[in-house]
Formats: sequence, C-alpha cells, structure tokens
Amino acid sequence: MPDMKNRIVFFVLFIFYAFKGHSQHVQLHIEGTNGKFYLVHMVVAKENWYSIGRLFNLSPHDIASFNNMSFDKPLEVATQLNIPLNASNFDQKQLKIPGETLVPIYHMVEEKEWMFKLSSVYNDVPVTSLEKWNNIKRDDLRAGTDLIVGFLRVKTDLSPLASGISSNPSILPSTSDSGNKTGKQTEVVASTTVSAPLYRAEPAKTTVTAVSNTTTGTSTVSNTNEKINNYALSHSNGGFFSSDYTTSGKNTSGQAGTFKSTSGWSDGKYYALMNGVPVGTIIRVSGANGKTIYAKVLGQLPDMKESAGLITRISNAASAELGLGEGRFPVEIKY
Repeated sequence: MPDMKNRIVFFVLFIFYAFKGHSQHVQLHIEGTNGKFYLVHMVVAKENWYSIGRLFNLSPHDIASFNNMSFDKPLEVATQLNIPLNASNFDQKQLKIPGETLVPIYHMVEEKEWMFKLSSVYNDVPVTSLEKWNNIKRDDLRAGTDLIVGFLRVKTDLSPLASGISSNPSILPSTSDSGNKTGKQTEVVASTTVSAPLYRAEPAKTTVTAVSNTTTGTSTVSNTNEKINNYALSHSNGGFFSSDYTTSGKNTSGQAGTFKSTSGWSDGKYYALMNGVPVGTIIRVSGANGKTIYAKVLGQLPDMKESAGLITRISNAASAELGLGEGRFPVEIKY
C-alpha cells in the first residue's frame, strides 16, 4: 500500500510539473494581418494535437487544418504550429463566461506606429481599450513597447496558460519601459512569437563531408545542399535572442548535434534541446572556430541512441551561422 501511495504522489507531481512549464511567465505575441491573426506555438515533449487544442481553446482538427498538416500524423518535438485566433478564442471586449480566463496577447510596437494605427490594424479595437489594458496614454507609446491588443480566451481548468493570470485583466501593469530596448519578456515555450512549420529532432539524412583537424581535435562538417542563412548575412549579433541572454556563470563543453528547422534562416530565431537547463533559457553556443550564436532551450534531448554523447542539439539554421553545417561538432555553452 505505501508503494501504491508513493506512485500516486509521483504521478500527480509529474503532471503538475509538466503543466507548470507552460504556465510561467506567459507572454503571447500576435502575428498576421487583415483580420487573419494567429499565435505560433512550438511543440515540446509529451504534447499532442489534443493537449495543444486544450492549451489554446481550439479543436485540434482546426489547428491541423490551419497548418495544412495531417491530424493523423503525430507531432514532432520542436514543430512550430500557427494557432488561429478566431471568434472562439480571441477576445477584444473582455467578454468571458464562468470557467474562462483571458490571457493577454501582445503586439511589439515598431518605429512610427501609434495608437490609432494599431487600433485599425487590430479590428478597430477602441484606443481607450488599448490605454486601459496597458495602463498607458496614447501619447506615451514608444517603439519596443509590448502592447496588449486583445486576449486569448481559454478554459481555466484545461489550459495551463490560465495559471497566474489576474481575474480582472483590465488591471494590468504597464508594459512600457523606457529602459528596455526590446520591450520583450519571457515567451511561453510555445514561443508564441514564432512562426512556421516543421522541425525534426533527428540526424539530418543528407550527404556530408567531414574534414578533420588533427591539431585541434575538432571536426568541421559541411552539407552538400546546405541552405544559406540570410539572417546571418545581414546581422552579426548571433541571432534574435542575443539581447535576451543573461548568464548565471554556468558553462559546459562537448559535442553538439543538429535538428532540421524552418526557423532562423531569415528571422535569426535559433533553438536548442539540452538536458538539465530550464525551458526558455537562452544559451550562448560557441564553436571551435570562435563563432557564437544564442539559442532558446525548448526542452530536453530526445531519448534516442543518436543523442548519445551529445550535450545539445541546435537548429540547423544556428549551425549554419556557426559555419559548422549539419553533423556533430564540439561547442562551448554558457548560460
């Protein structure tokens, strides 16, 4: 009997922590135009079509259809899904029924954007509502501000996104911060400011040529059909998440692998899988060639034989900026 009680307690704690990962520091960013708005969610370990449907208060079939994907095909870790915002889950009038929670959805203000323009972009939402939700006056709007433009309506008991949200979402702290260059806060691992489909956390099935360096003991791998990282051609900061990087003084080194991604090639949003590091952590990855990128941790390394001996997997867009192609290579990581 004690063993059975221990198993039950362990199971309850497991479920709690699995959901807790989604509930901390949630910040959802809106994408799209002309009334066709969406969020973007990145699949983490143990998620499926149904759990994501509960997360965003949508039919899982509708999510699959919106992404032109087969509902019958299981989701892969690090897959990016566009999550439609429609009448069933998007609210700009703060109308909710018992059992629902309204989760703020943000737009990051760019240069030369003002309240009336943003009002017209987002379904003619009243400027007075934007002022009220954000505790800000229209003339105080600044580039880099994360501005609430509406709410995701979710089931309080079903969606971990509801955790920690005020019961009165009209009373919210100001999101303007003149000292914050980007105005960004921690994103939900749904990287709900992300966009585009399909990562696979598995070795690239392409022809590679390895060039060994006996002096340094490193190995540089080039891909015969390697894509060009357009972001890296015009930027030198190591990726989109470089400004979010902070260090606790921890570091490690070892072999890294890659996984295929559609993110990062033009937006510089690099991602990583790594054990023992909290989801959402920004890590600094340096190659033996001295180049560095910054990647957001999505979850742990997949439990598969190809992960043996690896300390991380980074997206192939990140490895392209490092100039290391797709394969295994030594890296140093700080976080």
